[in-house]
Amino acid sequence: RLQCELPALSRPLYECILTGVPPVDSGIVHNDVVRLSAERSIFHYAQDAGKTTAAAAYHWVSELYNRAPFHAARDRHSDTPELPIQHGHFYYEDHYPDSHLFADAESLRLRHKPDFLLVHPMNVDDAGHKHGLDSSQYRNAARRADILLAEYLQRWLDDGYQVLVTADHGMNNDRSHNGLLPEEREVPLFVFGSAFSLNTAARPKQTELCGTLCELLGVAHDKPLCRELLK
Repeated sequence: RLQCELPALSRPLYECILTGVPPVDSGIVHNDVVRLSAERSIFHYAQDAGKTTAAAAYHWVSELYNRAPFHAARDRHSDTPELPIQHGHFYYEDHYPDSHLFADAESLRLRHKPDFLLVHPMNVDDAGHKHGLDSSQYRNAARRADILLAEYLQRWLDDGYQVLVTADHGMNNDRSHNGLLPEEREVPLFVFGSAFSLNTAARPKQTELCGTLCELLGVAHDKPLCRELLK
């Protein structure tokens, strides 16, 4: 478990997770900042090292690292080696089914064998905004995501992937997030794979995830990382 950076909003925290830069420094300080990131992301470092990148993700990720603003006809399905996210399926409706999203990700994995693959479902957050934290809909959305992850996780591990599962932010009973409540800021972190230490004393920060993933990829970077997470 770790604590998200502030503000506890999606686009700023996508940027934080993928670049290691907190919102106050990246300038992505709310969800309506629509522009390419000015920072170096995992996608950039991997691409520079000759690795293959892919993402099945919300369209804001495309706007941060590929093209902004997002035009669905141009950007929804992307196979463009010169872009940081070389292969992508990007959705733009919050209720886009997680089942489809995981299938999109697996399709990218099987077709392109990416070294780094971002899998970014949205239905848990969507249920929270519609029904609040303490609701059966929110809990059941998380359970459905768990079932979907279970469908693919062992395949990924068998193919040699290291898997890190986390979230950008939490949710409150007002059906929102952008405050200081523990339920808005505390997010899970699960790791699977032979490269992880499983050290229970590790205390990773959200700003250290980018560097930690770059270490797993074996690519040069200048980001902070949590060495205790790794063997």
